[in-house]
Formats: sequence, structure tokens, C-alpha cells
Amino acid sequence: MEYKISELVALTHIPKSTILYYIKEGLLPEAHKLKSNVHRYNDEHVELLKYIKYMQHEMGSSIEQIRTILKHKNQSFSSSFAMLAPLMQTLSAVPEEARRFTKEEFADHFDVDKTLLDKLLEDGFLVPTGMDDFTEKESSIIRLVEDFIEVGVDYTQLRRYVVHARELAQLEHDIQTQLCKKRTDENFSTLWKIMFEMLFNAKPYLFSRYTHQEMLKVLQNEIDHSYDK
Repeated sequence: MEYKISELVALTHIPKSTILYYIKEGLLPEAHKLKSNVHRYNDEHVELLKYIKYMQHEMGSSIEQIRTILKHKNQSFSSSFAMLAPLMQTLSAVPEEARRFTKEEFADHFDVDKTLLDKLLEDGFLVPTGMDDFTEKESSIIRLVEDFIEVGVDYTQLRRYVVHARELAQLEHDIQTQLCKKRTDENFSTLWKIMFEMLFNAKPYLFSRYTHQEMLKVLQNEIDHSYDK
């Protein structure tokens, strides 16, 4: 479909001035000019505007980051690093400004037992973003394991986290593959929204809510048993 600029504003809830700015910055294609003062926009403009709005408001992406991403928008988002970059950065949960260490530097800086470090790496409890790319995130996991050891609880029970994390990663990869098969210029922003919402909304929602349910059951059982006494 073709839209007047007023219709595009109504559809996307993005001001005319912002839309024209995005066109000037190369984030959107030029409008179809019927006459010198008669411009028409199409469904691709709608889809891209939804994507830009989502990336800015939900992911905190800058105009420059979005411009880089959109240069590769006609590639499959499973094969373009530029398309995946915002997702990868967020999934790593490592701030860009975080201090990074080699394995040796990390062990010395955080005073980590190297035998324990190797064991946790081997068993998959530690998953640095690179072979020699450690941050404070890895340190927090080691401290958790050390706390388990200190109170005399077998930390290897955490291994179930590792198993389920790997299974979940495979499931998410399978879903991504299915989404890639459905990608068109008309559903571009919707597919990306599915990916982000699934990873950063649905997943924590489901995991936290089921944990809440289990804890609620325990609490209710304790209350019930106290009444029975």
C-alpha cells in the first residue's frame, strides 16, 4: 500500500519531522515522488519505522548503530554480524566499558584458585565470551561456587543449570532458523521484535514466574503444616 505522510505518522506514531530526519540520515528510503510536492510511502517505510522505534526505545540503540544494521537489512539475520551485533552485545551481558582480562591476568587480579578455575571452565560453569576474554562476570560465578563450598553444599548441583542452558540455547537457535525462513521485507521488524522479546522478555518472565510458583508452594505448605500442629 501507499501512504501519505500524514497516514504514515498516524500508523507509526512517529512525528513527520522525525520521519524526514530518518530519510535524510539514510535510515529510510526516499519517498515515491508522484509530483514535486506529492510524496507517497509504502509498507517498507512502516516496517522500518517500527524497527527503528523498537531498537531505540527497547534496546537503547543509537542512530549510528541502527544505520549500520540497516545497511545489511537485506541479508539473512542469521548470517550478518552487523544485524546480530546489538543482540550479541546484550546477550553477553558484558558492558562495552567492562575491564577485560586474559586468563592469567584474571586469576591473579581476582585471586582465583587456578585449579578451580580450570575445573569450572571444563565443566561449563564459566562461559567467557572468548578463550582469553574474562571479566568480572566470571568472577561473580566463581564467588558463588566458593560460597557453595564454604557452606558444605555440593556446587555440582548447579550442573543442571549448565545442561538446561545448553538445551535452551539449541532451542533458541532452532526458533531463529524458523524465523529466518519466514523473513521478507514486509515482516522485517516483526521478526526482530520476536527475537528480542523472546530472549529478553519471555525467557526471564517464564523462568522467574515458575520459580515464584515453586517457592509459593513451599511457603503454602509450611503455613498449612503450622496450622496442623
